[in-house]
Amino acid sequence: MPIIKYPRIRDPLFYEWDRKAQKCGLRHTIYAVNGDQYTGEWLDNMKHGKGTQVWKNNGAIYSGDWKFGKRDGYGSYSIPDPVTKEYKKVYTGWWKNDHKAGYGVWFYPNGERYEGEWSHGVRSGWGRMCYLDGSSYEGQWQEDRPNGLGMLRLPNGNRYEGYWKDGKKHGPGRYFYLDKGQLLEGTWAADIAKCGVVIDSGRDKAPAPTPYPIPKV
Repeated sequence: MPIIKYPRIRDPLFYEWDRKAQKCGLRHTIYAVNGDQYTGEWLDNMKHGKGTQVWKNNGAIYSGDWKFGKRDGYGSYSIPDPVTKEYKKVYTGWWKNDHKAGYGVWFYPNGERYEGEWSHGVRSGWGRMCYLDGSSYEGQWQEDRPNGLGMLRLPNGNRYEGYWKDGKKHGPGRYFYLDKGQLLEGTWAADIAKCGVVIDSGRDKAPAPTPYPIPKV
């Protein structure tokens, strides 16, 4: 009885080419169509693990952890100076799902700095903001603005300790006028003191005390 041989069924060539093109593990620099480049680890054709991404449109660099194609874990983000072309660090800290999340430090172009917690890419949680004029705020944040309990310290040493809402003093608090040696304890609404009691506090050692002490009741 003659033996009939049938040709072995093979997958189309594009299946094999696709398997070979799948990126997995540590790879050399991969260039995207738009000019972006990535050097690092892959999993199932997605950036996953440690890697460095360079964006062509603005020259920004991210170096750190990736998870299924998105920045996730610890990493730093830097951009080049438009004049000197030297790289300046913008953010270093934790990421989740391609957004700043967890603890991190953001360096603003004007020299200001925020160090604290983030959520979905905005300041949220407990953090400290150092402003250009020398003042600083340390306390709770929500949706990128002071919300909750916090302290604002001014360049002359005066400070406010109390509650905030939408970036303004709101609720019970205390304002220390260290330059005058006085203390205002009361309630604020939208950055305005509505009611309270003023007492002398270290007035004899203050650099610019008021002419007359507050009479005792």
